[in-house]
Amino acid sequence: MKIREINTSNLIVKTRIPDGDYVINPYIGCTNSCKYCYAIFMKRFCNVKEKWGDFLYVKKCQKPIDIAKLYNRTINFGTVTDAYVWQEKKYQVTRNILKQLVNVQCEIIILTKNDLVLRDIDLFKQMHNVQIAFSINTTNETFKNDMDRASPIKDRFVALKKLHENGIKTAIFISPLFPEISDWKNIIDQARSYVDEFWFEDLNLRQPFKGNIFRYLRAKFPSLIPLYTQIYNKHDIIYWKELAKTIEHYCQSNKIKFINYFHHAQLRKK
Repeated sequence: MKIREINTSNLIVKTRIPDGDYVINPYIGCTNSCKYCYAIFMKRFCNVKEKWGDFLYVKKCQKPIDIAKLYNRTINFGTVTDAYVWQEKKYQVTRNILKQLVNVQCEIIILTKNDLVLRDIDLFKQMHNVQIAFSINTTNETFKNDMDRASPIKDRFVALKKLHENGIKTAIFISPLFPEISDWKNIIDQARSYVDEFWFEDLNLRQPFKGNIFRYLRAKFPSLIPLYTQIYNKHDIIYWKELAKTIEHYCQSNKIKFINYFHHAQLRKK
């Protein structure tokens, strides 16, 4: 693992992502090492030979955050990294940023896969409006271990429950949703008593990891190759359209708050 501390002039950046005004990424790189990580494009900005997941740049910034511009804005933590990678326990970049935001009247959304987030409950309880979302796309620990090096799924559920018990708003981001592998109904049913809302996003297979995912599927889920070929090589979106309807019906029937972030043009237009 290559770890390097770097200086930066600003920790907060404006964004055009949905549901956000600013983003904060305390690190460059991410040691969760997710096999499907879209943020691998960040490697082009780093002079490293290590593969994605095997390096981490720790950001250091002497300049205080300009909190005046954050009034009534939404800040997203961890759009191209995880703010609670295990190295955060030592470097505490995320915690030091949060300390500056405690009294700011803004919305803070933190997306993570690691239960280290529990360390900062004391800060969350002081904040104006904070929501902690865990990325969970399976209840199968074997599949999870094949896909990432983050906290076990069972520990993510425990963390969500503890956050809820401490009055912190919670969410589960069921993303990326692997067709016929991600057991999204089980995730909802297991956590709905202590999770405020569920978000959904489809698996977007892009280069350079598309080939690796297909090789994995051939080895572990060969019966699904025709479906994945239809979706990702022939660009057939029927599966996602039907799944979007199923998710909507299930959540509405069970009075579950949800957001569908499927990004296909047709769904986005709808």
